[in-house]
Amino acid sequence: MIYSEFKDKQLSLLGLGAMRLPCRSDGSIDEERVEEMIEYAIGHGLNYFDTAYPYHDGNSERVIGRILRKYPRESYYFATKYPGHQISSSYDPASIFEEQLQKCGLEYFDFYLLHNVYENSIDTYLDPKWGILDYFREQKKLGRIRHLGFSSHGRPDNLKDFLDICGDDMEFCQIQLNYLDWTLQDACAKYEMLTDRGIPVWVMEPVRGGKLAKLSEEAEGKLNAVCPGVSPAAWAFRFLQRLPNVKVVLSGMSDMQQLEENISTFKTRRPLNDKETDLLLSVAEELKDSVPCTACRYCCKGCPLDLDIPMLLGIYNEVRFSPSFTAAMGLDALPADKKPAACIGCGQCSMICPQKIDIPGAMKDFVNRLSEIPTWADICRQRDEASRK
Repeated sequence: MIYSEFKDKQLSLLGLGAMRLPCRSDGSIDEERVEEMIEYAIGHGLNYFDTAYPYHDGNSERVIGRILRKYPRESYYFATKYPGHQISSSYDPASIFEEQLQKCGLEYFDFYLLHNVYENSIDTYLDPKWGILDYFREQKKLGRIRHLGFSSHGRPDNLKDFLDICGDDMEFCQIQLNYLDWTLQDACAKYEMLTDRGIPVWVMEPVRGGKLAKLSEEAEGKLNAVCPGVSPAAWAFRFLQRLPNVKVVLSGMSDMQQLEENISTFKTRRPLNDKETDLLLSVAEELKDSVPCTACRYCCKGCPLDLDIPMLLGIYNEVRFSPSFTAAMGLDALPADKKPAACIGCGQCSMICPQKIDIPGAMKDFVNRLSEIPTWADICRQRDEASRK
């Protein structure tokens, strides 16, 4: 197993993410299979386990904690998160934190994160009324949190805003990073910003929820021509191995085969060389099926609604690739008159666009696609309703 240095710790570069654990037919976690996977993982040197308060309707923490308690406490690192990103009428960090310790059967967490600091949650985390940051700073002083950090699906400017205020308190940051999002979500800018500030990077979604683990026959053919027998997932992991500030790569493995293959990939460090990296990034461009916005911002000058068109087109491209609520999450924080539905279709933007993009048509299609995706507010509301039943 490849290890990375973080302060006085040796962390396995591959970490097990507990958001997509194997489940039974009724949707409950298959604890027996999870236990087999954890036994194999620990036996092969993996020592980092990541979960969160809402994963598997709150049961992921409970199951992972129960299984890991069978091993010496110094043999693994346990990470979980505070759900300040969830929309709620109030926030009680002390109550949640005590519940998490009790559920996991622990006296402290090795790594604790503010879950998804993004455009629509940053104000919650920073609001002194809830005292979230002060509370977790205090828990760290008390030794109940050994290392405090945060995860983020926010855009680079949102990440910068949070770091400008709280960067001195954050020891690490977990971002969505893979060879597709290197440009699609501007993960390159996020990685470089964190690196410049001396903040180590944890990676989530290294294979985009499995979408980069199986490519088209044409794309796989291009990769096999250079490295025969290397799986698409291994290509994605090797891309991350070339980034020196990446300290943990979390993979949400849901069966033993995925675990065995990933551990094999992380047995020895074999980062992509420059030629292989260029090939993989060219494959990423072919995967996108995106509108060719270059963010020149000429379109913004004539927009009567003052819409941030390049930003909207960037999210539109994400939705076109993967129509999930996370892709459109940043839209939740925008006022109604700045969302794609505000576009009046005047066409002034298209007339000046150097790429000749039909921007009004893209905005109309964007609205139609968004109508089929549940918003984060909808998901939180459904979760609250389910918990009251």
